[in-house]
Amino acid sequence: MILTCPSCRTRYQSDSVRFVPPGRNVRCAKCGQVWFQPASVPEPELKREPEPEPAPDFAPAVAASVLPLPAPPPMTADTQATQAPMERPQRPRRRSGSSVLGQTIGWATLVLLAVTVGWASVQFRQDIADLWPQSVSLYAALGLPVSVSGITIGNIAYQQEIEDGQPVLAVSGKVTNTSNRELPVPIIRVVLTDQAKNEIYHWTFDVGVPSLKPGAESPFVTRLASPPPEARNLNIRFAEAGEPQ
Repeated sequence: MILTCPSCRTRYQSDSVRFVPPGRNVRCAKCGQVWFQPASVPEPELKREPEPEPAPDFAPAVAASVLPLPAPPPMTADTQATQAPMERPQRPRRRSGSSVLGQTIGWATLVLLAVTVGWASVQFRQDIADLWPQSVSLYAALGLPVSVSGITIGNIAYQQEIEDGQPVLAVSGKVTNTSNRELPVPIIRVVLTDQAKNEIYHWTFDVGVPSLKPGAESPFVTRLASPPPEARNLNIRFAEAGEPQ
């Protein structure tokens, strides 16, 4: 189990069997704070429901009866006289020069319209994202990151350091204003997850600048002392309204 000092937020790894109910007092080796640590309660194991039997890979064959069609009645002289003469196949008409020219102009107009729409979608992508937030994921897949607020996070890097004999996780990057107006810089949230992508720790921090002008950027660095040893993944994004700090 992980123990966190309520005073200096230093984290320690300890064996849960040492904490029998209801718990015990512990002392922080860094700041000397003493607090009561309750014993962890094991979670009940969930019963697995029986898996349904797989359906057969084939469907039973259905026998179909085929009835022979009755033979057509023999043609008599009267029926031959009443039949209409066979029509000669018509040759396809040749297109005139004006119709071919009109079709060529139509295709050229369509291509020009598609190019214009594509250029406008890239040039004004931030304005489009502000009006249509669902387009953010599409721009990200095309390698054109945008954000609904107009502020993006980039150049993310992290490394393990040692300060005063303790491990420290340093996370760096920069925020950029991709819009055409001055915008405030939101709070950034960093989340650490384990191998199974489960969140084990998070913290928030202020970049240090209240706002950015159009096209401006600002670097940032944040550090976490004694990061959880089971952390395997790092996710950094802007904090949403109502999220715990």
